[in-house]
Amino acid sequence: QVQFVESGGGLVQPGGSLRLSCVGIRSMFSGRAWYRQAPGKQRELVASIDSRGTTNYPDSVKGRFTISRDNEQNTVYLQMNSLKSEDTAVYYCNLPAVPYVAWGQGTQVTVSS
Repeated sequence: QVQFVESGGGLVQPGGSLRLSCVGIRSMFSGRAWYRQAPGKQRELVASIDSRGTTNYPDSVKGRFTISRDNEQNTVYLQMNSLKSEDTAVYYCNLPAVPYVAWGQGTQVTVSS
């Protein structure tokens, strides 16, 4: 059963911005996180937000990415600014920790000139 549906990806030039959306059937109580997986690399966490609204980012995206949520819409967003070529990946949302639910199809983000 699909738990989350990601959208908003696309092709953007270096330095550009994108906003990703994640709509879920699961409540926000457990928090939410964004992950990404580049070709040939492991999936990595890029942002998380817990039930209290506390956010967390790895150093690689800190200051450039912002995670936010709309509880009424059961939606989480990822605002990505100052994008770099190394941000190119498929982006997924899921719970912020194991056990994860089934992964969705993700949304492709390509940063290229």
